[in-house]
Amino acid sequence: MAVERDIFGEVKQIFTAYLENRGLRKTPERFAILEEIYSKDGHFDVDSLYISMKNKNYRVSRATVYNSLDLLMECDLVSKHQFGQNLAQYEKSYGFKQHDHLICTDCHKVVEFCDPRIQNIQTTVGDLLKFKVLHHSLILYAACKDNNCQNKKS
Repeated sequence: MAVERDIFGEVKQIFTAYLENRGLRKTPERFAILEEIYSKDGHFDVDSLYISMKNKNYRVSRATVYNSLDLLMECDLVSKHQFGQNLAQYEKSYGFKQHDHLICTDCHKVVEFCDPRIQNIQTTVGDLLKFKVLHHSLILYAACKDNNCQNKKS
């Protein structure tokens, strides 16, 4: 738990500096949303975050959640993914290593993986084509081999 507290302290400082540099208000709601995100594991959508905040008696609107997520993405504390569904998924990104995603096309289960060869490809392509690659996104779609897959096609 101490490590999580250290990370939250760091992200809070980054977010505070970001808001100050842009002359934006440092509202308790924005920091409550940040803390809620950094207390979660895995991916989440706006509705689950909003409901979680409401269940903890925070007075936030969906607009506040969306606006705060936009700010958190701008300062690289949160990443947004569109996994082929209509619903955007988010995840905390500060202090976590780069990873990619494998998604079941039947049950939509998302599995994270990390393969250092992908980083090597990114570096090689950037050098070869004279680009400074800032980040990448790789999503593999497949049918999972899980016998409990809810939507397995026969």
